[in-house]
Amino acid sequence: MRPTLLMIIGFLLLFTSVAFVQSTHAQSTDDHASDRAYIKQAESDWAESSVSNDVSVLERILADDFVGVHIDGSHYSKAGAIKDSRARPSEFVFNHLNEIEIRFYGDAAVAQGNESWKKKNGTPGKFVWTDTWIKRGGKWQVVAAEDLVPTAAPTARP
Repeated sequence: MRPTLLMIIGFLLLFTSVAFVQSTHAQSTDDHASDRAYIKQAESDWAESSVSNDVSVLERILADDFVGVHIDGSHYSKAGAIKDSRARPSEFVFNHLNEIEIRFYGDAAVAQGNESWKKKNGTPGKFVWTDTWIKRGGKWQVVAAEDLVPTAAPTARP
């Protein structure tokens, strides 16, 4: 074959490969649009449920094998979270989701965000958290969560 023909074939192969990768990436981003919307709404529902003690939110979004880490470092389960919500009145006037970033890894997602709250005694605050979501049987649920209350304004990320 002549060098020009080889260059044309090589260019076409390269162009086709790039187009395929771009369409695959666009498709995978679009594939997660409804998952992203569901997780964002579920995270907002969870934040708001800490005011209303609506255990149906916990029952829906927490996996049976869920393990969370409280701000004091202690662990809690789905059953424990539900029991505590039923047993104690809420100490919050409001708790609102502010920001959330969600990254997908197949049937897993990591959601990181923060919430602003105010307690009934007037104390304002903020939760910063990371939740790990798994999709099982077509249903997204949280399997792990870690919360913290920052003591000072966080520094900017590099």
